Amino acid sequence: MRLRPMTAIYITSGEKILLLYRIGSRVVGNSYTGSAGGHIEAEEYRDPRACMLRELQEETGLTEDSLDGLALRYITMRRKDGEVRQNYYYFAELKDGASVNDSNEGRLEWHDMNALGDLPMPVTARHVVEHYLTVGCYDDKLYGGVTTAEGPVFAAMTDF
Repeated sequence: MRLRPMTAIYITSGEKILLLYRIGSRVVGNSYTGSAGGHIEAEEYRDPRACMLRELQEETGLTEDSLDGLALRYITMRRKDGEVRQNYYYFAELKDGASVNDSNEGRLEWHDMNALGDLPMPVTARHVVEHYLTVGCYDDKLYGGVTTAEGPVFAAMTDF
């Protein structure tokens, strides 16, 4: 079984969340994902944050200086198509005055956080965003999650 490690970042601004409608991606094509993200390169394997920051700059023109509260909030796993898909999800708030470029990966769009219901999204991403909006945005915990056919299972990851 192969491992497919990936990152994504969800950027908020007030009651809006920036989503990328990815067009033509072989993994999550024609669906809404985080505003930036992608596969972890070999040299980034022990540093998913480096991957996320690289993808952020490539896909939105934003840098870490454009964001407040940038944090890794979810690490998830899902078995699909003979792979274990491991995702690192980051969340941050866009600083006032920062602007987002057009993306070469699809269309960047701001959406009302309370109206994401019918948007096509990868199953794990949908569960992460739903958990974040109902639980995660109220704390600063790192959550681990496993997506199963019955739904997601999330647990706060603590040091012990």
